[in-house]
Amino acid sequence: MKPFKKILGIFRNPAVRRELESLDPATDHQRMVHLGLCYEFPFDMIRANELALFATYASVPISSLLDRTGEFAKHGQKRYDDTRFLITKFAEDGYDGPFGQRAIAQMNKIHGNFRIPNEDFIFVLSTLIFYPIDWMEKYSWRKMTNPEKQALFLFYREVGLRMGMTDLPATMEDLRAFVAEYETKHLVFAQSNRNIADATINIFKGWFPRFLRPLIEPAVVALIDEKLRVAFGFPKPSAAMVWVVNVALKTRKHFLRWVPVTFMPYPNLTDTTRFRTYHSEAIVIENVKPTAFQN
Repeated sequence: MKPFKKILGIFRNPAVRRELESLDPATDHQRMVHLGLCYEFPFDMIRANELALFATYASVPISSLLDRTGEFAKHGQKRYDDTRFLITKFAEDGYDGPFGQRAIAQMNKIHGNFRIPNEDFIFVLSTLIFYPIDWMEKYSWRKMTNPEKQALFLFYREVGLRMGMTDLPATMEDLRAFVAEYETKHLVFAQSNRNIADATINIFKGWFPRFLRPLIEPAVVALIDEKLRVAFGFPKPSAAMVWVVNVALKTRKHFLRWVPVTFMPYPNLTDTTRFRTYHSEAIVIENVKPTAFQN
């Protein structure tokens, strides 16, 4: 299919929404996820997935493994770029697309170097479903429709099967119940949680001018929910910072709802996205791996 173009080079194309509304999530979820990521919600999907991955570090078994490898402390930006690249690649190309298949295979190869419990895999997968849904509900220019939510669930469930996960919940309701039980068991404070959270926030700080960096941690803490804050051991955010973050995001939401401009590349595919540790070179999927496994 030919890619959509912006209207007059700056406005969202309503044809994207019309196609989404014509699709069936049971059979068309790969296309629906592509349209959501690349056209409807590119900025919001990126932010939601950043928050989703950050949330996984509040799980003690996950943070303990990451802390032991030392990858975040030594090569945090690369670890972030690698994860974002592979997820974006199979989300934009589909799990059956040639690049999507290669991205999932590479992710499986990386994970094969570690012993990771099935329940941890399912929890990480769940964040890539629920955090985008919840983010669009609060902060995006529109909420996701029920078919779009179902498409996201079915898409990542199929990805999970291709990653060898077992006992995957069959419905979103079952997955929500799994997450609630998992979080009760594993989202408790541990020093490894805080170590990985601090390393990740240091990555975020590197994206901003020096004078803004002291605001990054308070802004992140204001954005996460209470259970994550406690699991990371962060102090309670000030009411002023919570207000500023929410007002800024909601102001953006209402502006873009009535003035449909879009500043992201159209489509926002991996070859138009900046990955800081890869500079300008083309990224070869099979070369995306932790620094410890480069040789």
